[in-house]
Amino acid sequence: MDNKISPEAQVAELELDAVIGFNGHVPTGLKCHPDQEHLIFPLGCTILIQAINTQEQNFLQGHGNNVSCLAISRSGQYIASGQVTFMGFKADIILWDYKKRELLARLSLHKGKIEALAFSPNDLYLVSLGGPDDGSVVVWSIAKRDAICGSPAAGLNVGNATNVIFSRCRDEMFVTAGNGTIRVWELDLPNRKIWPTECQTGQMKRIVMSIGMADDDSFFYLGTTTGDILKMNPRTKLLTDAGPAKDKFSLGVSAIRCLKMGGLLVGSGAGLLVFCKSPSYKPIKKMQLQGRITSITLRGEGHQFFVGTEESHIYRVSFTDFKETLIATCHFEAVEDIVFPFGTAELFATCAKKDIRVWNTSSNRELLRITVPNMTCHGIDFMRDGKSIISAWNDGKIRAFAPETGRLMYVINNAHRIGVTAIATTSDCKRVISGGGEGEVRVWQIGCQTQKLEEALKEHKSSVSCIRVKRNNEECVTASTDGTCIIWDLVRLRRNQMILANTLFQCVCYHPEEFQIITSGTDRKIAYWEVFDGTVIRELEGSLSGSINGMDITQEGVHFVTGGNDHLVKVWDYNEGEVTHVGVGHSGNITRIRISPGNQYIVSVSADGAILRWKYPYTS
Repeated sequence: MDNKISPEAQVAELELDAVIGFNGHVPTGLKCHPDQEHLIFPLGCTILIQAINTQEQNFLQGHGNNVSCLAISRSGQYIASGQVTFMGFKADIILWDYKKRELLARLSLHKGKIEALAFSPNDLYLVSLGGPDDGSVVVWSIAKRDAICGSPAAGLNVGNATNVIFSRCRDEMFVTAGNGTIRVWELDLPNRKIWPTECQTGQMKRIVMSIGMADDDSFFYLGTTTGDILKMNPRTKLLTDAGPAKDKFSLGVSAIRCLKMGGLLVGSGAGLLVFCKSPSYKPIKKMQLQGRITSITLRGEGHQFFVGTEESHIYRVSFTDFKETLIATCHFEAVEDIVFPFGTAELFATCAKKDIRVWNTSSNRELLRITVPNMTCHGIDFMRDGKSIISAWNDGKIRAFAPETGRLMYVINNAHRIGVTAIATTSDCKRVISGGGEGEVRVWQIGCQTQKLEEALKEHKSSVSCIRVKRNNEECVTASTDGTCIIWDLVRLRRNQMILANTLFQCVCYHPEEFQIITSGTDRKIAYWEVFDGTVIRELEGSLSGSINGMDITQEGVHFVTGGNDHLVKVWDYNEGEVTHVGVGHSGNITRIRISPGNQYIVSVSADGAILRWKYPYTS
């Protein structure tokens, strides 16, 4: 039998329905487009264009690594984005056409990382700052899509520049600022030179985190790590004033925005959003948000604005009553697991680091969040009756929550020694099977009030990565990173069969007819095994690079899906052993993947915190 994927077989594209995700760590990464209808923000290597009033999403894909900064031209015609890359390699800036949603040019000069980008007011130039290993500032001509000139961004005896902003009126002036350096630059186009002037701040030594320019170029404002704001005059290059004198902003001024009517919107590292005015900088209006504020972007003149925080929350705030509405949330850590409740595709649950979230499938809205601080959740499963979510935690506890309210129903303490790494439930809702970091598989009897250990099965030598239970609850299969899969008899509580392979197994599935199982792991092979005697039936090359971490099979057993470190979602024909569809869209390693009950969607989750929903390619 031919195991290779034949290149002649036509592989179709999977249709991406929706993305839940926003990388809140990128400074000023959330932007409102000048058409006032779209939000633009980064997620991994992708840039999302999200319509504000509808569910419509577009994706700009072209970066080979995570997006580190984003800028939109004043007219809204261009988007520029920069990325990080490995030490010593060139990091690209990509210039995009907003209307056509396509790549115009790759501008490649800086090494390591693009720190910040800014467009000139009439879309003539783009200025870019290299990261700490690069340290240069470069001015690009947008018409020629080529560099005009460059220069080291900061002097020899000061730190790196991390922020750049263009003048609002002139195409020839911009400002860079960073650790102990504030410079106003003039572009001399005939001589292809940029000339810096250091700004004098006297005795004040500050590290600049954020920067904002007044609409008429009269002043620019610098937010610092100390939690105060410096107001500078770009013509005299002198400090006009600084404040607040008391009650500085906790954890630094991480975002700053000038309003046309005068006054500043200031976001702090502690999540405080403040409207204040020079020279006192005392809060006139304020509100507390969740997570450190990294972006403030105005919609139009600023009657309404959007705020992005590091915990990946996007808020809409109306200026007049200063009330916030949470419009988007998502995970800001690697997502470890995804699971659908039995028989319904209307909602699903995911877990990442300290929280479990329940989502509405069609609207992409978060319905419920369950948080256990300072712990990591490794796996979740719904009980068949839908009355509880069972979760596996790294402190060795199994916790059960009510799915409507998030109330803690019961805890099994010390379920495993080195954390609980995998979990599964039986369809009669009477048992929970858990796997631990030390390799034990434990069967728990769940009563109305009691949870009792029925048996501890000690065979695996290393952590259990995946557990699947047979439909009649009489046997289950556990996959482990010690290179074995074990099929257990749940009636006699003994081992039935053991499968050995030279790999770290990451995922396992029963074929619906339950005489075969399919496994995969770090050796990138998808193997079909006979349940009866544990022999291998066939092996397929699952991916060209990287481990396969997630796998799920349809209820009919005709197709199955896989996802892994090559960032691709693949749909396979079970009998032919060939890939029929490929989904491109993830920019992190895919950790888990599921087909919804009723075969409507495929939902995949990844290590960059993204949740992607794909249209299932076949009608069932």
